[in-house]
Amino acid sequence: MNVPEVIPISHRPDYRTDTIGRWQGGQFLASALCLGAGRYYAVLHRFDAAGRHLDSRIHPADEAPQARLLLAEWLDALPGREYGDIAIAPFAVHVDGELFGLVREDYEPDEVDDEEERVHFELYPDGLGFDAPWCGCYDT
Repeated sequence: MNVPEVIPISHRPDYRTDTIGRWQGGQFLASALCLGAGRYYAVLHRFDAAGRHLDSRIHPADEAPQARLLLAEWLDALPGREYGDIAIAPFAVHVDGELFGLVREDYEPDEVDDEEERVHFELYPDGLGFDAPWCGCYDT
């Protein structure tokens, strides 16, 4: 099985991965999220150039515009920021009882025939799934 150590994620402007890319310190993955019941978060994960998790800024917000404003401030502060494709290693961070991260969650053998296709990574809490052929595309 040829599962990569870092999982490619394609940059898609005006869609779910429009705020990912590179900065002078490595790579970043950012989003403003609603986790339901009026719970909003601004999220910025930073990675080194090789895709290893460095740190995460995860902050609750009272409403969506506040989360987006905070996220914009964080992104503006990243020196050399350029939006584009990234490749990151799995990681997990827990905040307020919520999982934030890229987590391996393989399919059961009876769900998928091919062994390589059983490998699956899920981005939490964004709800993006990544599978072979590891091209950066995702399912929602």
